[in-house]
Amino acid sequence: MNRSIIHLNIADFAVAVERVVDCGLQDRPVIVAPLGSARAMVYDMSEEAYQCGVQKHMPLRAARRLCRDASILPPHPDRYERAMRALFKQALPYSPLVEAGDVDGHLFVDTTGTSRLFGPPVDIAWRLRRQVKTALGLDPIWSVAPNKLVAKVATRLVKPTGEYVVGAGEEAVFLAPLPVWLVPGIERDDLNRLREFNFTRVSQVMALSLAHLQVPFGNRAHFLYEAVRGIDPSPVLPAGRQRPMVISDHDFDEDTNERKVLESALYGMVEQAGRRLRQQRRAARRVSVALDYSDGVRCARQSAAKPATANDLMLFKTARQALNRARMRRLRIRHMRLTCDRLVFPPAQMALFPEERQNREKQDCIVAAIDRVRSRFGRKMIQVGRTLAA
Repeated sequence: MNRSIIHLNIADFAVAVERVVDCGLQDRPVIVAPLGSARAMVYDMSEEAYQCGVQKHMPLRAARRLCRDASILPPHPDRYERAMRALFKQALPYSPLVEAGDVDGHLFVDTTGTSRLFGPPVDIAWRLRRQVKTALGLDPIWSVAPNKLVAKVATRLVKPTGEYVVGAGEEAVFLAPLPVWLVPGIERDDLNRLREFNFTRVSQVMALSLAHLQVPFGNRAHFLYEAVRGIDPSPVLPAGRQRPMVISDHDFDEDTNERKVLESALYGMVEQAGRRLRQQRRAARRVSVALDYSDGVRCARQSAAKPATANDLMLFKTARQALNRARMRRLRIRHMRLTCDRLVFPPAQMALFPEERQNREKQDCIVAAIDRVRSRFGRKMIQVGRTLAA
């Protein structure tokens, strides 16, 4: 059965929510960015500000020079989360498969097989748009396509307002004339590599076989081969179900930016996450660290764990890389979150070199011994010296 995926996208989500709260901001350039910070970055901007050259993550000082009459507002993450929950509730009656993105105004709804109840997917999309506009004051872009990847590209084409319908079997024809950077999942390194071959359009990459792509891209070749042809079997997750992950949070008693204190707290969080992973008999392939600064700005970075691991020592090494990438500002930090996701069963393949294999076995033995001591005598009976600074 051909799938029918609706993608709702509220353009400039943070600005749209702020305009609902303050109607005086309508049809005016608006920039959402933290105030009172010398190195503040643009969190979101309106279409009017974008036309002036303002972009996300641009220094606020430069954005003010480009758009001098813009209204500058501080970000309100809690307000945007409430708006996302309200948007989610509007879509839930039409399908049990509703997947919301982060706090960014994106929503996928799988309406496959619901035509007898609610009519064609296009009618459902129209009805959803009217409901969201009436109930929430937000005006989403929408698209209908056979999968999530094509649906997301379609809404990117009609931004800031509009709709788009891509029929089953039209995915490759729809993507062929588009620039490669519009395809979700194609990363900056991929684009730079394609540019070396003077490939800028999807049709040019589509002309290459899988064997051709494997030469410059290796493991990424299979993804690129399917992405440029509009092949995306990933399902829309059921409502309320999140991707399997392990999350650990830490609130600092006093805001700080000292490296020793941050790494001390991070190792304690790694120990919690590692213990939960080992209890579930899972290993993480990716580790993310999110920092909440004292002015309300959140900065998150991630690092890949190669190979996948649940070992505290190896997890900390990966998490510290993500922490160093996330510490982009000189302001103090009030909250830190560690996320271990892309969970898999622990890899069975042994290390290639004897020294690497011995080091990994020693680390596993150390962590297993610590687990046994703590399970018998309590967690505080044995502590790693690095955690004492927190």
